[in-house]
Amino acid sequence: MTTTEETPAMTTSSDRRHVARTRERVRDLVVGREHELDLILAAVAAGRDILLEGPPGTSKSTLLRAIAAEWNIPLVLVEGNADLTPAKLLGHHDPARVLKEGYRDDNFVDGPLLRAMREGGFLYIEEFNRAPDDALNALLTAMAEREVAVPRLGSVVAAPTFRVIASMNPHDNIGTSRLSTSVHDRFNRVAVTYQDAAAEREIVAMRTSLTDGRVPAALGEALVADAVALTRATREHPDLRQGSSVRGAIDLALVAAQLCEMRGVDHPGSGRVTSDDDDRRRYARSVLDAAGVALSGRIYLDESVPTSPEAVIREIWEQYFVLDRAVAEPG
Repeated sequence: MTTTEETPAMTTSSDRRHVARTRERVRDLVVGREHELDLILAAVAAGRDILLEGPPGTSKSTLLRAIAAEWNIPLVLVEGNADLTPAKLLGHHDPARVLKEGYRDDNFVDGPLLRAMREGGFLYIEEFNRAPDDALNALLTAMAEREVAVPRLGSVVAAPTFRVIASMNPHDNIGTSRLSTSVHDRFNRVAVTYQDAAAEREIVAMRTSLTDGRVPAALGEALVADAVALTRATREHPDLRQGSSVRGAIDLALVAAQLCEMRGVDHPGSGRVTSDDDDRRRYARSVLDAAGVALSGRIYLDESVPTSPEAVIREIWEQYFVLDRAVAEPG
């Protein structure tokens, strides 16, 4: 049987050119992830399985989808949770057909693991540290041997491009379990952190189209910049265990744009919020209301702090719009 050390890798000059082309094409699709792209591509091209460790909303899935699309292989998604069993990973015989035909190879329904193995795809398991031990053990067998034995079906051998890629959020400790040494030993680990502020502004502008003439130029630029600044501030607030991802900034900008249109705000004003700048007050109030909608469900309070998500968001907003703008944009 094939061991992990013998997992096929891309070694020919043609393979290396293919990886280089993939790198250049994917770099054009994913903002601010050049370093992580290099590491992931190098690992999968070397035949390794990968554990991506980082908070949500950091383009992990986007990177993998882009690589899989370039290689023309499937990205088979599995959600790690307490209900994930070896049978769900492997698959099952169709009960109705078994009653009529008995156990036959052609009435077996592949689970995500067998599908990825047969088609040479990436098996992508999100929330990996929520999966039960028996499911992980079934997975480790496939990783170690590149082959699994299925009762009443026989052995299934993985195609050369089959990889297992897992992801988990190291900041989330609710409903998770600590991975064993044997599990960690099977993976190459890539840490994925948040992009910098410039990259996140580019992402928000691209995903919202607010700087492409959809709204007045000054308003669109302000919405993108302010949404990113407020969202990034949640990641540094002392009362929060975890702040919001860039998805919060995207939603904040979009909701604020709608509120501004409803309220007749077509300019963000300038400077701090003062009583004699009506544009600035109405704009800032729209951003605050949008932040409550977009961010309050995405931030996680420290359990020891007697406050609320809305109070934290209000404090961040006041620091940014009323007290000192620089305070709300760490990093």
